[in-house]
Amino acid sequence: MSDDKQSKLSIRDIVLRGTIIATIITIPSIIAFIITWIILGNLIHAAILGAIIHFIAMGFSLKISKKLLVKK
Repeated sequence: MSDDKQSKLSIRDIVLRGTIIATIITIPSIIAFIITWIILGNLIHAAILGAIIHFIAMGFSLKISKKLLVKK
């Protein structure tokens, strides 16, 4: 029974690691959106490119979360 308690993550660890994953997913899409909007000057194209990069980053989020959310 004590092994189960030691292998679980605390709420603080889950929140911290979840915030890190969210930052890793969100920052590239925001940067791509802003750079594209500045360069092209077109809001629609910038939004589409930002969304594409966001979904690509979400594809990698499963791999990232498996590495971050496993307690060693």
